[in-house]
Amino acid sequence: MKDTPVSAIMTHPVVTINVHSTLDEAEKLMRRQKIRHLPVVKSQRLVGIISLTDLQRLSFADNFGDEEIDADVAVYNMFRVRHVMVAHPTTIHIKQTIYDAAKILSEHEFHALPVIDGESVVGIITTTDLIRYFLEKME
Repeated sequence: MKDTPVSAIMTHPVVTINVHSTLDEAEKLMRRQKIRHLPVVKSQRLVGIISLTDLQRLSFADNFGDEEIDADVAVYNMFRVRHVMVAHPTTIHIKQTIYDAAKILSEHEFHALPVIDGESVVGIITTTDLIRYFLEKME
């Protein structure tokens, strides 16, 4: 169990977004794909990660009543993914283990790790993936 590679439980193919995309595109993609994290790429190379939580931090929900949607649109139009993403995210190599992933996620309090092979993003592993894996092993 300790030597199982992350490739055994990672989500792949991974959904990514371009660094120059709009925040609206990022939010719609996350909602459509039912995901909360998007690795950000430039020329197929990982440059960042953006989460639904990052986008929600920009939201004016519950602050302006009926005007909140207009305020959110204005903010979303001011920024691109590159302005909000976490640049140079912590990653895990495809040959590293689930144990390594659990250790990184728990020590740094992240919820997702892009899985890389060289400079290419080949998957993503989340805390949800780990919980499912450990639950399966406990049954």
